[in-house]
Amino acid sequence: MFEIFLSRHERLLKNTALVLGITSTVAIVQNWYPLNLFLSLPFCLIWMAMGWLHSERQLKWINILFAGFYVYGIGRYMVIGA
Repeated sequence: MFEIFLSRHERLLKNTALVLGITSTVAIVQNWYPLNLFLSLPFCLIWMAMGWLHSERQLKWINILFAGFYVYGIGRYMVIGA
């Protein structure tokens, strides 16, 4: 069922990921911390889902790794408030 949703909405998800990636890059360049974390996490989740949809193991695992980093960063921001 999840794969059907992904395949039906693949174009929309990829365009959303593109917008998230561009705005995340702008947030990094402008030093708008923690906005870059909140924009990058859904970017990684979308590309992780695309990796599962097309059985691209490397794409899937690198995005799992980065999603973990972003979850850690968001959690650290919530706890420490830095």
